[in-house]
Amino acid sequence: MAALIRPFQGKTPKIHPSAFIAENAVIIGDVEIGPDSGIWYGVVIRGDVNSIRIGACTNIQDGTVIHVDAKGEHWHGIPTIIGDNVTVGHKALLHACTIENNAFVGMGSIALDGSVVEEGAMLAAGAVLTPNKRIPKGQIWAGSPAKYFRDLTKEQTDYFKVSADHYAWLAKQY
Repeated sequence: MAALIRPFQGKTPKIHPSAFIAENAVIIGDVEIGPDSGIWYGVVIRGDVNSIRIGACTNIQDGTVIHVDAKGEHWHGIPTIIGDNVTVGHKALLHACTIENNAFVGMGSIALDGSVVEEGAMLAAGAVLTPNKRIPKGQIWAGSPAKYFRDLTKEQTDYFKVSADHYAWLAKQY
C-alpha cells in the first residue's frame, strides 16, 4: 500500500525525497514538505483550497489532520505554515494556522484559523488555540480555550530539538 499523494486543481504535492511518508497518509493539492520530515500513519494533509508548507526535520505524528482556510468572498484565505524542527503530536488538528520553527504542538491539540505558535513556544496536549490567538516564544498555553499556563524552562525548549531530531532519525529507519 502506498500513501495517497494526489494533485488537486493543477496543484501537485512537492515532497522532498528524504521525507518519510507513511503508507496510509493522505496528501492532497498545494502541499510542500521539506527534507528529513516525517508524515506518520493516518495523517491527512489537504491543501485543496489553499497552501500548506511544512519545513525541514518536522514530524507530523499519527492521526493528525492539517487543512486551510479557502480563498474567496466568504473566507479569509489563510494557509497553514509549519516551520522547521517542529513536533506535532498524535491526533492534532491544525487549521489555517502558523507553527513557527522549533515549536511544539501537543497530542490531541487544536490550532484554529489565524492562530500562531511562535518559535520556542508550546501548545499543550488537548489544548484548543482559538482563532487569531498567539502563543509567545517561551510560553506554554493549555486548556480549552487555551490560555497562558506558564513559561517554559530552558530544558523544555531544548527538548523540542531533541524531539525533532529523534523523529527525523526514526523516519529514516522506516
